[in-house]
Amino acid sequence: MIEQPAGNSTRAALLERVGLHLGRELSTHTVLFHETLAARLGITPTDIKCIGVIGFSRRPVTAGDLVAATGLTSGAVTGIIDRLEHAGFVRRERDPDDRRRVIITPLPAAAQKVASLFDDLGKAMMKLASSLTDAELVVVERYMLECMKILRDETARLRTSAARSRRTQKRRARALREKPRP
Repeated sequence: MIEQPAGNSTRAALLERVGLHLGRELSTHTVLFHETLAARLGITPTDIKCIGVIGFSRRPVTAGDLVAATGLTSGAVTGIIDRLEHAGFVRRERDPDDRRRVIITPLPAAAQKVASLFDDLGKAMMKLASSLTDAELVVVERYMLECMKILRDETARLRTSAARSRRTQKRRARALREKPRP
């Protein structure tokens, strides 16, 4: 059940609660859910998210697609695919149109195993959504879509900032190595 605000109904308090606190709590509970789910399956939360990228894609997925979707390095994605293949969640297949490419294919039995763990959550979420009016659903949809856009933008900003920082650190290290000693 959703906790109601404790006697604080001013707009500023509600904005702070919705804009900061509830989002942080939802994020924490989502991460913990995926951590628990991954532990149950013997893989990592990142592996779970990659299974989702592979399973919900409308086209064949390659390692490069996972790199683009997650922002992880190609080495990290190779490790994820190795783990998922070893655990029986996916298989690698040669692309019939380009033998150099490998397509990552979800295995149906494993996909069903993962999906079944989401069944109760899906039912509870549908029950909650069903309790809202059409107008409320439109507002929730808009809010969630905007939240996802903000998260994508902030993720891209942090990645760009991190890459810039790594380049600066490498330049400084190179300059220190090349600096003549007195």
